[in-house]
Amino acid sequence: MFHCFHARKLRSFLLLDIAAVLLWLFCSAVGRAFSAEARPEGIFLPVIMYHSITEHPSGDYQITSDAFAEDLRYLRANGYESVSVAQLLAYTEGTGTLPAHPVLLTFDDGFYNNLSAALPLLEQYDMCAVVSVVGYYTDVTAARDPHVPAYSYLEWEDIRALLRSGRIEIGSHTYDLHSNEERAGCSILFGEEEEAYTEMLRQDVGLLQSRMQEETGYTPVVFAYPYGFICRESIPVLRELGFVCTLTCYEKPNYITRDSSCLYGLYRYNRSPDDTAEEFFSRVLAGA
Repeated sequence: MFHCFHARKLRSFLLLDIAAVLLWLFCSAVGRAFSAEARPEGIFLPVIMYHSITEHPSGDYQITSDAFAEDLRYLRANGYESVSVAQLLAYTEGTGTLPAHPVLLTFDDGFYNNLSAALPLLEQYDMCAVVSVVGYYTDVTAARDPHVPAYSYLEWEDIRALLRSGRIEIGSHTYDLHSNEERAGCSILFGEEEEAYTEMLRQDVGLLQSRMQEETGYTPVVFAYPYGFICRESIPVLRELGFVCTLTCYEKPNYITRDSSCLYGLYRYNRSPDDTAEEFFSRVLAGA
């Protein structure tokens, strides 16, 4: 009797264990199916936002050349290959392919050290990047105090050198709207008539397009919103001026599809000096 009781008890436990395993397998399958459905379609594309490469960083928008090199090594070690916007556009239009793990590297403001410090490291690690310049900085500010790696901006001869390298696409960061004052970058003002706004933006951004063509023979197709401030009224103007890709400052993952409109409003992660490469990219690459 005692043995029968324990045998029945053992069978009950075994049945409960089997039921638990089956339930776990079922939930896991449902979870995987849900995750597959919830994950956006397309190729995961992290976009990294750099600004200045300097040996004495201050603030959130400067890192050392050693830190930048560490980033490039980390990406290469984890199978990531840098891509150009031209490659992204070709993929969306069905005329090109992308590597299994693409990454887009971008620099804002057009600092001289993008040439003096960043380019040699991009060459060393066989990578490419987008450098978005502010026209006024190149036309006026750079000429006043040129070629100081810590703070100078790119002159036209420097931009031509970047283009000749074959590793850099030049983007627009507006001609003279890189201001965090009343307008907040190139966003529309409260109460501003849309017609007046579009004409203002067309004149400013169009001026840099013209200056770039005059000085380099190149016309930017990438637009980086100053401070990331975006507005829907800007989109028709930017399309009209030939931009196929726009860059924001929202920190979210991107997924590239065969629809070229996915290149409008790309999210970017700002690379501050606060983290190691591993700490930074463990967060950035979580959307893979």
